[in-house]
Amino acid sequence: MAVLLALVLALTGYEAAVARAAPAPAGQMVICTGQGLAVIAVDAEGNPVGPAHICPDAASGFFAALAESPVITPRVFAWQPVAARSGQRHRAGRVPPAGTARGPPLDV
Repeated sequence: MAVLLALVLALTGYEAAVARAAPAPAGQMVICTGQGLAVIAVDAEGNPVGPAHICPDAASGFFAALAESPVITPRVFAWQPVAARSGQRHRAGRVPPAGTARGPPLDV
């Protein structure tokens, strides 16, 4: 199992490195075919390049952008008068716990 995991990690790491190092297409060529228009990415010399790959570094941000954003409703604040209460006494805080010190442990 560990060998399989290491092999999968090595292969996906290689593919990620190839995707990062691939040059960007220099332009696009639009060809009219029997089924409609086809857009082909070409390099600087006019040679067709493969399909674009999603950069693995930014893939999570790309998919997060496709998700629906939550609807944020503004909060409505209303002022409420505070009635002054006279004659109310404040209680003291909690009583601290009593000390529970003990002697050192016995020698065995």
